[in-house]
Amino acid sequence: MTDFQSLGLSDGLLSAVADNGYDAPTPIQQKAIPLILAGRDLMGLAQTGTGKTAAFGLPLIDRLLAENEKAGPKGTRALILAPTRELVNQIAKNLISFLKHTPLRVASVVGGVSINGQIKRLGKGTDILVATPGRLLDLVDRRAVDLGSASYLVLDEADQMLDLGFIHALRRIAGLVSDDRQTLLFSATMPKQINELARSYLTDPERVEVSPAGKTADKITQSVHFMDRTKKSDFLVEQLQAKPDGISLVFCRTKHGAERLMRKLSQSGIAAGSIHGNKSQNQRDRAIRDLREGRINVLVATDVAARGIDIPGVSHVYNFELPEVAEAYVHRIGRTARAGAEGDAIALCAPEEIGLFRQIEKLIGIEIDVAGGEIPPMSAAAGRAKRGGGNRGGKPGGKKPFHKQSSSGDNDNKSQARRPRRRRQGGRRDAA
Repeated sequence: MTDFQSLGLSDGLLSAVADNGYDAPTPIQQKAIPLILAGRDLMGLAQTGTGKTAAFGLPLIDRLLAENEKAGPKGTRALILAPTRELVNQIAKNLISFLKHTPLRVASVVGGVSINGQIKRLGKGTDILVATPGRLLDLVDRRAVDLGSASYLVLDEADQMLDLGFIHALRRIAGLVSDDRQTLLFSATMPKQINELARSYLTDPERVEVSPAGKTADKITQSVHFMDRTKKSDFLVEQLQAKPDGISLVFCRTKHGAERLMRKLSQSGIAAGSIHGNKSQNQRDRAIRDLREGRINVLVATDVAARGIDIPGVSHVYNFELPEVAEAYVHRIGRTARAGAEGDAIALCAPEEIGLFRQIEKLIGIEIDVAGGEIPPMSAAAGRAKRGGGNRGGKPGGKKPFHKQSSSGDNDNKSQARRPRRRRQGGRRDAA
């Protein structure tokens, strides 16, 4: 199948696809759309940037239109869960672009903004609800939304939701959605916990896979500079000043580190912004908008930006600090070389990070080019990280246990899933 017409979508939706400039379906769209239209539960393995939103969004919209029903007050016909505010907003934006000439409505709910406005919007009912798990449970506890009418459940970036401690929230939410439902699960990686989740919530699912876990885009040029961590910030300033016309994302492990680095760049005359868990949703949206519109050309971020942010024209991704979960490296550098473009991914590796660096190379299956410095001897701490014996590193290429908080150190999605029935005021169940 090489065109959308052959996938079985309705004529009206094909017009919306054409209006959005989609010429040919991506591999995940080719495989997933016919199965979803046929009503099958689906487990999809695909990296970010492969067109997953359209892969589940287009057939979902088509089925909702064919049913020609209306959501009741506080109800929803389809529920899409995603781990971060940015990913929820991106999914909702993409879906809305397909619905211009239809009566279907999309609503999104995330933490970090007023819950009262969300309660008001949900009171009228919506056809498709896109949400972060924590804020959704806040709304459920306030009886602002009824999930019992949802006949479609989509779990997007399921592996990250497990990393962020949402397993108990997912279990509770799945129990509130209609048993007679179609369930779609998409994940960039497929660890043991994802298979367990699929067995619990999917019925006789089809499995589609379009790229092996850890595969990076072919048009990304990857390199690494080895240096002492105290020299990283000065080196980064030099790199960015030498590329004044480039658009760069810089990844740090912690929100405090990201903010400190952003101030250092700004003091050096570089137009930079930051997004992390200490920023409000409005601040995060503003920073992304500033990058898109050219008011800044560098965005410093924690892993909250590793998935779900699609900024055209990102030329460079800098791993200022290597992630402690190797798969996060793939998602980080996937912010460049999108839509057929080329990009550079540059890692800055300190001696204490050599174990993390080896985990990344093992995952992606290649040796990253050394652009500067020499590979340092592995320290004891790095050795423990490589062997999975450190306090934070985990097994090589592996995940933190699914009931733990993400090891990113960012706390951008503070899950309250451990106590899902406790009601909290102010709607701050998660920071996502």
